[in-house]
Amino acid sequence: MLVSLTIQNVVLIEQLSLTLESGLCALTGETGAGKSILLDALGLALGARSEAGLVRAEAEQAQVSAVFELPASHPSLIILHNSNLFIESGTEGHQAEGHQAEGHQAEGHQRRGLILRRSIGRDGRSRAFINDQPVSVGLLRQVGETLVEIHGQFETQGLLNPATHGALLDDYAGVAGRTETFWRAWQDAQQALADHRAAVESARREEDYLRTSVQDLDSLAPQSGEETHLAARRERLMHRTRVLEALSAADEILSADSDPLRKAAAIVQRVADKAGPEAEQAIAALDRAMEEVTQAQGLLQSLSTDLQEGEGDLESVDERLHELRAQARKHQCAPDDLPRIRDELAGRLNALEAGEDRLADLIRAADQARTAFVKEAQQVHAARLKAGQKLDRLMKAELVPLKLEKAQFMTAVEELPEAEWGPQGISRVRFLVATNPGATPGPLNKIASGGEMARFMLALKVVMAKVGAAPTLIFDEVDTGIGGAVADAVGERLAALGQSHQVLVVTHAPQVAARAAHHYIVRKEGAKALKTNVIVLEDARARREEIARMLSGASITDEARAAADRLLAAGNA
Repeated sequence: MLVSLTIQNVVLIEQLSLTLESGLCALTGETGAGKSILLDALGLALGARSEAGLVRAEAEQAQVSAVFELPASHPSLIILHNSNLFIESGTEGHQAEGHQAEGHQAEGHQRRGLILRRSIGRDGRSRAFINDQPVSVGLLRQVGETLVEIHGQFETQGLLNPATHGALLDDYAGVAGRTETFWRAWQDAQQALADHRAAVESARREEDYLRTSVQDLDSLAPQSGEETHLAARRERLMHRTRVLEALSAADEILSADSDPLRKAAAIVQRVADKAGPEAEQAIAALDRAMEEVTQAQGLLQSLSTDLQEGEGDLESVDERLHELRAQARKHQCAPDDLPRIRDELAGRLNALEAGEDRLADLIRAADQARTAFVKEAQQVHAARLKAGQKLDRLMKAELVPLKLEKAQFMTAVEELPEAEWGPQGISRVRFLVATNPGATPGPLNKIASGGEMARFMLALKVVMAKVGAAPTLIFDEVDTGIGGAVADAVGERLAALGQSHQVLVVTHAPQVAARAAHHYIVRKEGAKALKTNVIVLEDARARREEIARMLSGASITDEARAAADRLLAAGNA
């Protein structure tokens, strides 16, 4: 609820600090006293459009602060949390005596304090603050809309804007937000499908390239290190005749009967027993040398055989080297990297084939998400139709005592084409009215007068007493053009709303003022420099005098005081 309002240098208000109570609070005063200035000032603190003309003539800056006390779960605090704005529990545990209407329970440590502040310079520029932290005017307005609803002849929040009708009816029907999660799940599934489909289409465009490349590399079957091996073979093949002749000559030398190693070993063996241990060592060394020569001879013969039989021809080796190097140029890599490139291309091709299976899964998931959304949205649509019918019946009963018995209120729930579906479901909700019998119902702001709009809103708020986040409701001259029993009916309904909300009503009807739990009078003071002031009427005599003035005008008669007593008694009954 709105705990206090502090205004500095706004039009006729030089300095004003007003403490407000819960329940129904009436603001009365003569025409032109400045009641509208109070609402304009509060509007600034709630994020309304600022104008340099609101700054008092003698001042350079106007400033308004509105202090609210809220439950810790209030939507405004959630908005601030989501905006990464830390809000201290400034009024934690605060509960002043007399600040509660009947039925209001103290919430102690569960309540939080919120201070909305706005300053305007002479140049029209404004600054916004929440709990002394600078914020954008947009955020201030977003928060303000959850704190206060203002309903008047020219400003009826929620009712004039068809975009809010669905949310109001959903709150009333108890289905608020039910379709949003299903809608987001469907949209996420569709986005995942679209992203994957784009990826698959991109992969399909290179599918032929991938298949051809893998086939070519599989056919070539490159091996790591193959280029080096082939280059060496090519070098040998280019000089094969000369190499074979050299290998043959070397083999002949090693195979000759006059092998010096064997001859030397035989000669030393004959005198070994006479030459001592060193001769045995010499013979062993000669034996090892002969083994090395034999091994070398085998290698030479093997190499010769390969050159003659296993190396192939120079043309085939050149062709193989050309193919390897051509594939390496195609894939911009070294020939030794071709096996790795082949595996990578095959992996992309396999991913494409797997992507087709994944695409089918995502299509099924998107279809299932759509089905779930439609099912939930249809249930919400049915609940809206049922709640709309109930709302229309209750509104019809409420409009009679408000002197709108000939008017018709109709809740139109219209199914939408799929292209217009959204987070709120598959239907659109509009509140329509007809003020004359037989007339076609239409939008409220185009059908009803200012006073009628306020009374329509009052009736709607009475029917939907538990709906809406705003703890404070303001009705500006809801009693315009009515009196007697109708004004009393308005006061009775405002008082009923005061049981669940803080209700501020700007009124000229004594029947309404007499119903209030708290009464404030707005006065214009000063002979030359006029100033607006607000006085709290705390005792019964002061209230009687003000209501008597409202009944009889400037000259208060005993008859007016007696009538005021009767109104106050009826209001307190």
